Amino acid sequence: MVNLKINNQSLCVPEGTTIMEAAQKVGVEIPHLCYLKEINEIGACRICVVELKGQEKMVTACNTVCQEGMDILTNSPKVRRNRKINVELILSDHNSNCTSCIRSGNCTLQSIANDLGIFSREYKNIAEVFRWDRSLPLIKDATKCVKCMRCIQVCDKIQNLNVWDLTGSGFRTVIGIHNNRKFTEADCSLCGQCITHCPVGALTARDDRGILNDALENPDKITVAQVAPAVRTAWGEGIGLENGQATMGKLVCALKKIGVDYVFDTNYSADLTIMEEGSEFLERLSHREDYQWPMFTSCCPGWLRFVKTQYPELIPNLSTAKSPQQMFGAMAKTYIPQNLGIDPEKVFSISIMPCVSKKYERSVAAVNDAGHGSDVDLVLTTRELDRFIKADAILPHNLEEMDYDGIFGEGSGAAVIFGTTGGVMEAALRSAYFLVTGENPPVNAFQEVRGVQIGNEENWREAQFDLAGNILRVAVVNGLGNTRKLIEAVKRGEVEYDFVEVMACPGGCVGGGGQPFTDGMEQAEKRGKKLYGLDEISQIRFSHENSAVQRTYQEYLGHPLSHRAHELLHTDLASWELKMTDMDKK
Repeated sequence: MVNLKINNQSLCVPEGTTIMEAAQKVGVEIPHLCYLKEINEIGACRICVVELKGQEKMVTACNTVCQEGMDILTNSPKVRRNRKINVELILSDHNSNCTSCIRSGNCTLQSIANDLGIFSREYKNIAEVFRWDRSLPLIKDATKCVKCMRCIQVCDKIQNLNVWDLTGSGFRTVIGIHNNRKFTEADCSLCGQCITHCPVGALTARDDRGILNDALENPDKITVAQVAPAVRTAWGEGIGLENGQATMGKLVCALKKIGVDYVFDTNYSADLTIMEEGSEFLERLSHREDYQWPMFTSCCPGWLRFVKTQYPELIPNLSTAKSPQQMFGAMAKTYIPQNLGIDPEKVFSISIMPCVSKKYERSVAAVNDAGHGSDVDLVLTTRELDRFIKADAILPHNLEEMDYDGIFGEGSGAAVIFGTTGGVMEAALRSAYFLVTGENPPVNAFQEVRGVQIGNEENWREAQFDLAGNILRVAVVNGLGNTRKLIEAVKRGEVEYDFVEVMACPGGCVGGGGQPFTDGMEQAEKRGKKLYGLDEISQIRFSHENSAVQRTYQEYLGHPLSHRAHELLHTDLASWELKMTDMDKK
């Protein structure tokens, strides 16, 4: 243990504790910009500087370890003066047009500058020039980058893709693309984790709200929206609704107030995905010698981009089932308008997703099979939805509970947990058991696959289950760095699995790159628990018991893996292009 003083308060902390951590123990919050615990502890911003009594040089609190007898001041005149100068220097290399910044009101730099009373520029502005294709799903605004290097560290240490890097030198050092490539040539998965960890507005997702506005204005368009499972855990965060208040009924009401004609639940197509993917897995098991193993899930486009760039030899291992987003899009342009009695040519299909890479997925030619343009015309992230609600001055506390439109709002508890790591696997095993035995398993029989949580020392979770005499070896992994470790272990023969679920984002879709963020807080674990809670209280717990899914097969698809189901609900992943530019968004 180490004895020290912070602002004249005596305390004792374990050896190895940083000054910032020690200060928090006595209720002293030291401002910081670049710091991310165990990811980015480099003191680059120098906003967290503190004074050590008896020492001329100040030190950064985020990465300076407490020493016996230290006497630390976090708010002395010297600290205030130096902290303010450091922030002013950062602002000299930053486009501070906050009124036109997507992060205004939720920007760490803006908050720190205001707290320090910085309301004018003391130094000449030397901000970098904006050079970026605005049609890309991920937008980098170099004029706002503060060189905190969070994006580099998150991409390297968590996702293991090494997309970002420092280029240049001196005051012209910038965050660029590793090996001086173009962004479109980088192996970016478009997971968006760099966006959620950027403390300013330098990294954002493309804002497509104007396209929705155009569709709402067009009298020849009938707008049909789907809402992903993970969105229900987070949409209230961006507009000030507490968890218990941010219900799906109020979200339906918000979309109706915006002007959307029909609102449905992606849970419907998540259950459809389970029927197709689960049936595909059982079909592969019955002809094991004809396939490569293990079979991997294919719901996450960030993971699919990772496979195609890093391990293209594993493409045959992927399920051919489309994601719930694209399955819903296919139904939105075929069976749903047939059921509602509307012209499919007029349908404008909207997807509300927790994900940036879904913007890429909708533009892939190989997933658009319904014959009426793009199966999904527009993808909005949870953040974009929240911004639309605020732009329309919709008061969240006045929202009423409204039901989904018709049967396509029905979903099972199995579909709800799709949004968290381990959820797809558990949902698939529940229905696979039924498809083999004709009976439902105990509903919590597969809890063992419930996902690896943030900060867990395990890289992935594995389990074995008896499926009518067949021992299934399964694994669940989230985060692309962990995924690489799993794949390499499989290739070395250290582990052997039949079925593997992969989600690109830590914690799964609940921690997706399109979700609301609070700087320095990881919300995925809390959101995932909410989904499991919703599953527990669901009237339907199994995908095969969803009456809308049953009716879809009876009236339109025939049965899982039928010819029509293959045409509309499956895809040739080998033919997926990796281009990011969406020509519709130029």
